[in-house]
Amino acid sequence: MSTQVVLIRGINVGGKNAVSMQELRACLEELGCTNPQTLLNSGNAVVDSALSPAKLAAAIERELPERFRLDDELVRVLVLAEKDFRAVVAARPAGFGDEPDTYHSDAIFLIGTDVADAMAVFQPRDGVDAVWPGTNVVYSRRLSAERTKSRLGKIIGTPPYKSMTIRSWSTTLKLLAMLDARAE
Repeated sequence: MSTQVVLIRGINVGGKNAVSMQELRACLEELGCTNPQTLLNSGNAVVDSALSPAKLAAAIERELPERFRLDDELVRVLVLAEKDFRAVVAARPAGFGDEPDTYHSDAIFLIGTDVADAMAVFQPRDGVDAVWPGTNVVYSRRLSAERTKSRLGKIIGTPPYKSMTIRSWSTTLKLLAMLDARAE
């Protein structure tokens, strides 16, 4: 058994693809996960599983449309080993996420696409947006006072966007805290 982070793209967004977290935890348990904990109502979970992250992601992706009424083109699943999730947090650009009152910061996790393809769709606006490539992640920051001028929304509808799942830096750190609590 290893601890893993589950990120599900496209559930509970804009009233579509409704999945209760209680039902998601039950689904994860039926797939052999133990001690599933969910965070928020948007497809974040920490589990223990004997499956590899890739096999668990595939199993969840197969099971979700069987159990729930979903637009399966939107739904994708990424499972990260604990060490890989911790590496995303540790490798953040210097100062990234340190000024939440000034900047909206997001970790954009990549699902089956490479960072070069993902970075190609970003067109940051000088003085508003900044993006940095990471390992299987793009770090995105936008100036809160100018967020309506951000170009982050322009990635929606691009082919690489279907292979991304966005988590606020705050949510990312809450998932890290869940991992820390398990380690204690």
